[in-house]
Amino acid sequence: MSLISESQVILDLDYPDRHQATRALAETLVADGRCTDLDLFLSDVRKREEQMATGLPGGIGIPHARSGGITTPSLVFGRSRNGIDWGAEDGPATLIFLIAAPDGGGDAHLAILAKLARKLMRKDFRQSLSDAATAAEVVEIVEREVVNA
Repeated sequence: MSLISESQVILDLDYPDRHQATRALAETLVADGRCTDLDLFLSDVRKREEQMATGLPGGIGIPHARSGGITTPSLVFGRSRNGIDWGAEDGPATLIFLIAAPDGGGDAHLAILAKLARKLMRKDFRQSLSDAATAAEVVEIVEREVVNA
């Protein structure tokens, strides 16, 4: 099973705060059978956010957690034209990646997080995600640049 699918891409993530946005992103995992307990997963993400904000400079949000509610390592992408406050010092996030890993699933999600964070420091990668017209295009970019790189 691929890390990300077209159904795990929201190109118009329009929510007033990160908690509502995270819920919308996580609901794609429930719909795809990758999350069996949405409330548990959201609680785990929120606990992680309370330790340290997951907003990065350049308009990036990377909420993530290991959770007993997740069955398959997964990546969900959301793009917000207006931006959502994810706690970064330089302002709201417009590109958001939700990383979900099963509890006890080893360090796979940390490897994904590290690889993704490195790619997100590249302006051309961020721009390609901002410019993507379809969910299929986002999946192709992420698979080429992060998953299969």
